[in-house]
Amino acid sequence: MGASGAALPDGWAALLQALVLVAALALAWRPLGDHVARTLTSDEHTRVERGVYRLLGVDAEADQRWAVYARSVIAFSLVGVVGLYLLLRLQAWLPLSLGRPGMEPALALNTAVSFVTNTNWQAYAGESALGHLAQMSGLAVQNFVSAAVGLCVAGALLRGLSRQRTDRVGNFWVDLVRVSLRVLLPIAFVAALVLVSLGVVQNLSSGTEATTLLGQRQVVPGGPVASQEAVKLLGTNGGGFYNANSAHPFENPTPLSNLLQVFLLLLLPVALTRTFGTLVGDRRQGLAVLGVMGVLWGAATLVVTALELHHPGSAAQLAGASMEGKEVRFGVPGSSLFAVSTTGTSTGAVNSFHSSYGGVAGGVLILMMGLGEVAPGGVGSGLYGLLLLAVLTVFVAGLMVGRTPEYLGKKITAREMKLVALSILTMPLVVLVGTGVAISLPGPRSSMLGSGPHGLSEVLYAFMSAGNNNGSAFAGLSADTGFYDLALALAMLVGRFVPLLLVLALAGSFAAQPLVPRHEGTLPTHGPLFVTLLTGVTLVVAGLTFFPVLALGPLAEGLA
Repeated sequence: MGASGAALPDGWAALLQALVLVAALALAWRPLGDHVARTLTSDEHTRVERGVYRLLGVDAEADQRWAVYARSVIAFSLVGVVGLYLLLRLQAWLPLSLGRPGMEPALALNTAVSFVTNTNWQAYAGESALGHLAQMSGLAVQNFVSAAVGLCVAGALLRGLSRQRTDRVGNFWVDLVRVSLRVLLPIAFVAALVLVSLGVVQNLSSGTEATTLLGQRQVVPGGPVASQEAVKLLGTNGGGFYNANSAHPFENPTPLSNLLQVFLLLLLPVALTRTFGTLVGDRRQGLAVLGVMGVLWGAATLVVTALELHHPGSAAQLAGASMEGKEVRFGVPGSSLFAVSTTGTSTGAVNSFHSSYGGVAGGVLILMMGLGEVAPGGVGSGLYGLLLLAVLTVFVAGLMVGRTPEYLGKKITAREMKLVALSILTMPLVVLVGTGVAISLPGPRSSMLGSGPHGLSEVLYAFMSAGNNNGSAFAGLSADTGFYDLALALAMLVGRFVPLLLVLALAGSFAAQPLVPRHEGTLPTHGPLFVTLLTGVTLVVAGLTFFPVLALGPLAEGLA
């Protein structure tokens, strides 16, 4: 069948999947968003939560200043890095190791930093490098708590916007326990059961010996896959149990499981816009933020799907679509939807090789991360990332009309703008400096499988993925080297914790202010005009920052 004959059903399949996905998210948006809001504001503690507080030695009634909240986040994350590093190094002497040796020091450090920062960059093959204990008690646990940390920080910022004349933004330990037990764990448990019913593996098998069609013997690895798959997507983590990640049939067996996985990775970032509107007392604000997320995500999905269905290459045109590097069971629609959603959040799970996408489509995927992953972004991090851009938008609009900018009743002074600017500039600095150093040194440059524009795209994607705490890979880059293990670990640490600390400082600054009554000069931040302005600022900030390197890499490849 010709290209046009094949493209039509694929186009309808893409539209149907998108409509089903949007409808499911719409149904979950209100109840889940309100549930998260209650979780962040409730004065009651369950019996289990009180037991955890006693175990941790936490005063659940104490309210922390932003600096204390920040120190708690850093201390908890540092303990997580050290604990996971030791677990990975010592796994050969631990139960359920399946005979796997301990990780090499640089790789263990890279992996520990990766999972604690919610990045889940993997420079190893999970099914051959890790035993079940490391997967369950190490990686899966960090999948829960690293996502919870992002949501906690977003909650602190929302308190800063809704409170006045105080130096308190909440209690990190209470937020961490509640978000983990009331939000992440119940949803992940149900999602894991559904994934098992759809064919995802869940066992403690060391492997099953099977006979191939050629009569050869092969060990098929098993493990607790569904439980980790559920939280890796729900928490926008992304680390795969298998090296092929969500392209592996044991992780993602059918088109239905594929659509469910996309739903899971978008679920919390989308629902948090309802939480935002509820906590600041104006749900229209949440709808405005959701509108920006939806416009950016929808446009990227349309562009990538269209480009891959009508790829300019002659082979792709004869085949009806660009299927190289994609699973046949998902096709272009399921692959493109997954690719845009995973780069638009900080998830990093993949069901296809992003390196196999056309030059321009690959550039769109890189740009989705370059936006700061705010379409719709990671759990918590997507919301506070877009709110930083909203503050910047209000500031720019205020300059245009010569008025003191205000956002949700809080004045935006020089202090707030310094915090916002430093936070927004951190990720581009990490990405561009890291990419420049890597392509200028002979050793790291030799790790590039491609050359010219495609080779630059490989390295740029790696640092973009690490600096944005995404974790997906472009493929083609041999990243398990001493340089990349350490350089990407540093990029992950800076990309995660510097903006996070600046956001907490911003929360403290807003909380200390009184609420300013609305007046004639107040810019409405809930209507179509503000949605348009915020969308434009988001695109301009990323465009001005990354357009030169995108022009040298994916755009040059696509035009060639």
